[in-house]
Amino acid sequence: MKSRFAIAIAAGAVFAASAPAGYAAETVDAIKSRGELLCGVSGQLGGFSLPDSKGEMQGLDADVCRAISAALGVKTKFIPLTAQQRFTALQSGEVDVLSRNTTWTLTRDTALGLNFTAVTYYDGQGFMVPKKLDVTSAKDLDGATVCVQPGTTTELNLADYFRANNMSFTPVVIESLPEVNAAFFSGRCDVLTTDASGLASVRANDAPKGKSEDYVILPEIISKEPLSPVVRHGDDQFLDIVKWVVNALIEAEEYGVTAENADKMASETTNPGIKRLLGSEPGMGKNLGLDEKWALNAIKATGNYGEIWERNIPPLGLPRGINNLWSKGGIMYAPPVR
Repeated sequence: MKSRFAIAIAAGAVFAASAPAGYAAETVDAIKSRGELLCGVSGQLGGFSLPDSKGEMQGLDADVCRAISAALGVKTKFIPLTAQQRFTALQSGEVDVLSRNTTWTLTRDTALGLNFTAVTYYDGQGFMVPKKLDVTSAKDLDGATVCVQPGTTTELNLADYFRANNMSFTPVVIESLPEVNAAFFSGRCDVLTTDASGLASVRANDAPKGKSEDYVILPEIISKEPLSPVVRHGDDQFLDIVKWVVNALIEAEEYGVTAENADKMASETTNPGIKRLLGSEPGMGKNLGLDEKWALNAIKATGNYGEIWERNIPPLGLPRGINNLWSKGGIMYAPPVR
């Protein structure tokens, strides 16, 4: 007679072997059938998603989608969405995934029928003002007019911050990102508020030519804004793929695997962790329902997380800071690919 322990092991092995077949894989099937990942992006935020002079979408958010597409073996189609459009577009199936500087919150992760996957950028809300106002702290903004987009965590945080500090403000609420930025630079409001990364992007890319130094980002960060790709509830395979592609990009940086050396490391490494990551030791791809080279293909397409960062974020003048690896003083930490 088998022991209870042996029976438990056998049952676990059967479950593990059959787990990928139990996925509700409609999203992955649809993506592979059309040969494209439909990626919802801002399309208006330099450093994260903004077309270059050739019309090619560039930025950290865009590269995350390219990595997901490479893992799936398909092309990427970018679909620009406003803050108000983004969740409806994902819920309705207009896009497969949002990679659009979107903050992970409890309400969004539950009531909207969505799943957040893995943080790609740790951010926080800040304030930008014209230097000529001679303001050095957000605590000096009592009575200010503030430009803000509706339907965002930014709008809610703004009200909370001023209420908590017994200050008043007049909101100037504008839906379109280019219009809200233009309103600020034309002097319709004293303050522009959004994520600090967004403020840096706006200052670098949208300020009047030669005038970016005329605007200052105040030191206060008033919120936590963990930005993450988002998928729909109900398709665990696609959720797992998006989550583990992001983790693989972070783990690749930890191991020193780059777009340039990935093939060589896949064939020559003796490190078990790198072998699992790059598919030299099989099993991880099968667990996701993908080719064993899923992570290798993603890394070759975009580079590791650090390469994506260096390609897109430094022009904004932002330090790596808490977005550095955990081993370098940051909080970027990937669960192990094993």
